[in-house]
Amino acid sequence: MTEAAGTPTRAAVLLPWTRPDQSGEATRAAGARLAEAVGLTASIGLVVVHSAILPLRGMRPATLFGTGQVEAQGVAMQAQEVTVAVVDAQLGPVQQRNLERAWGCKVIDRTGLILEIFGERARTSEGTLQVELAHLEYQRSRLVRSWTHLERQRGGFGFLGGPGETQIEADRRLIGDRIVRLKRELEQVRRTRALHRTARRRVPFPVVALVGYTNAGKSTLFNALTGAEVVARDQLFATLDPTMRGLRLPSGRRAILSDTVGFISELPTELVAAFRATLEEVAEADVILHVRDISHPDSAAQRGDVVAVLDGMVEDGVLDADWQDRSIEVLNKADLLGGVAAVPPRGAAVAVSAVTGEGLPGLRAAIDARISLGMEVADYALAHADGARLAWLYEHGEVLARDDADDAVHVRVRLLPADRARFERP
Repeated sequence: MTEAAGTPTRAAVLLPWTRPDQSGEATRAAGARLAEAVGLTASIGLVVVHSAILPLRGMRPATLFGTGQVEAQGVAMQAQEVTVAVVDAQLGPVQQRNLERAWGCKVIDRTGLILEIFGERARTSEGTLQVELAHLEYQRSRLVRSWTHLERQRGGFGFLGGPGETQIEADRRLIGDRIVRLKRELEQVRRTRALHRTARRRVPFPVVALVGYTNAGKSTLFNALTGAEVVARDQLFATLDPTMRGLRLPSGRRAILSDTVGFISELPTELVAAFRATLEEVAEADVILHVRDISHPDSAAQRGDVVAVLDGMVEDGVLDADWQDRSIEVLNKADLLGGVAAVPPRGAAVAVSAVTGEGLPGLRAAIDARISLGMEVADYALAHADGARLAWLYEHGEVLARDDADDAVHVRVRLLPADRARFERP
């Protein structure tokens, strides 16, 4: 992301801040929220040269900020030669236009910034479709008499691109047609994913899904549990496209572990809708691992944000209301607090360090135990020559007892209901 060859784009990050309510709920501290916004901005290659928290007594319809704040920030940004200003709030089209005129630079809000990150990181065709749909839904309301730079040629479908983008310059009808086509293609993606889930049920392994706030260490934990090499960086939204790998549990049974995109506070509604196909993997999971960065000063508020998104999926009919009954809270990054023993107990939560591996055996055991809650115990007598069926029981279930008698091999095994039905099918 550069203004000219070899010249990094200089950015400012501004956080509008109102007095937190007195409801007693965990409220994100202004400093932590600003740090998150700076991290998001830096994650797409912008150089943050100015940042500020701007208290708001009231939200001005024209500019959001007060007149004095707009003028003071304009002077500060001009002194720092800022060319992109990120406002960590949702701006209306008129507010965005007026701020661009007042500051003489490009202005993007929190939704625009997150869409920009997603547009840069998406790798699969599905991810690209989802991001483009979210972008167009966002842009549709901002194409007419709102942007001050629409006459410029632009690239990609991002906000900071170069020449050539036609969709941003298109009228509402053309964008509407494109949105219809994208939704049709994404519906096909959902059908394909449903077929894949059906295929997995035929050889049914339990599915374990990782969810959590962005940069909570989900991908590092995914790699530690499966031995995979998924990209894991100390960076917000390093993972966008879902990844699945096999996981071997202490009982010997196998499971499928799914890594997903991280949540964030005030996740744009456009992205929640567009990424429903990805979130459906969470809805289908037998066990949900809610990974938290327990070392983060804002960990409690981040937990609330994740729970709010999942509860929203319940309201949309995507996720069952009992999702918390099949979830395990994972307190990650314990090494930054001095180790697992230094993490204060939090009910049934499991403290781990994905980096050092401490606590991972306990997490595997907890996953095993949670899966076992939904399993049934059955007794079978197999012929000695029926080694294939015996091996299948070891592969798909948990053999609790075995007696190699003269007449047959007697086994007691714990199986998922679907596995039991499959095994007993004539």
